Amino acid sequence: MSIVVAKPKVFKKGGKQRLGRGFSREELKRAGLSFKEALKFGIPVDSRRRTVYEANVEVVKTFLESRKAESKGKVKGKSKS
Repeated sequence: MSIVVAKPKVFKKGGKQRLGRGFSREELKRAGLSFKEALKFGIPVDSRRRTVYEANVEVVKTFLESRKAESKGKVKGKSKS
């Protein structure tokens, strides 16, 4: 099982980008995820950030879709023997 970690980007003046420390709370909210759920999934959260970038919202959404696809592949339950 490969672990994929979502990485946020922070956009600086002049169009430069760098990796951020974590996603802002508003980015998580727009992706349909709460703060506690993000921590359970292992998504980094930076509570100091106030900016919202649509690119980061899309990264969180694709991460959630990939997690849902992984969980559908697994079968939970007891074997009847």
